[in-house]
Amino acid sequence: MTAASTAPTTAPAATPASAPAPAPPRAPRRTALLPTAALLLGALYCLLPVAWVVVASTKSGRELFSTFTFLPGTGFAENLADLTAYRDGVYWQWMANSALYAGLGALLSTAVSALAGYALAVYRFRGREAVFNVLLTGVLMPPVILAVPQYLLLAEVNLTDTHLSVLLPSILSPYGVYLARIYASAAVPADVVEAGRTDGSGEWRIFRSLALPMMLPGLVTVFLFQFVAIWNNFLLPYIMLGDDEKFPVTLGLFTLLQQGSATPALYTLVIAGALLAVLPLIALFLVVQRFWSLDLLSGAVKS
Repeated sequence: MTAASTAPTTAPAATPASAPAPAPPRAPRRTALLPTAALLLGALYCLLPVAWVVVASTKSGRELFSTFTFLPGTGFAENLADLTAYRDGVYWQWMANSALYAGLGALLSTAVSALAGYALAVYRFRGREAVFNVLLTGVLMPPVILAVPQYLLLAEVNLTDTHLSVLLPSILSPYGVYLARIYASAAVPADVVEAGRTDGSGEWRIFRSLALPMMLPGLVTVFLFQFVAIWNNFLLPYIMLGDDEKFPVTLGLFTLLQQGSATPALYTLVIAGALLAVLPLIALFLVVQRFWSLDLLSGAVKS
């Protein structure tokens, strides 16, 4: 065998791999202009009246009608002083009445909604779906339809023109019961209720110790919705009440506005009062929002 034959054959040189072609530049992502514009217009529509109230509350009576709409004035402190001095501070009596109606009414309404919603979600009894359908009918019915019948019923027991005439119709909220029932169905598993019964707990203790903490985020939502609804309610107090010292702030500001047609100086008081009436709702929202749960479908156990 010759040396030439034993020499290893060399492999042909590999051709260099061609470099990958550069990716074409991505087109800039287009912003959805139409939805963004619609959201901006909606935000402007909602916030513009609030901005006007904030600016107008700083103006004196002369500045209110003679300066640019969104130009701040110099009369905010004077407006607050005049509002406090008006009829020996009746405005703050109206605010206290609104706090009573909305706070106590929302608390009682939340308690009733929690009990009714839990019962409709956990217990099986004849007529349960019929009761729930009646509640849904109440959700769809405008409150203006019920105001006059409620007045006639309370007039039969001599409760009109009292604080109870505004509180009692606010205790039962069909929408609150509906929300509590839906939330209890999702947040209170049947296994937890059965485990409590197996351990010997009574139904009230199961509700108070097990179900109520699970339902807390939903009940906070019910409380907030009902508080805002009662605070902003105008028609029911307008029909039920005759004594202006029992008026809520909404009805009190309405009477001030009516008097402002003859006394334009009262317009600044109405605007300043409207601004102050919004502040408790903002404060309540900021306080209770930390109790909300983002995952409304999470329960205590996993299937």
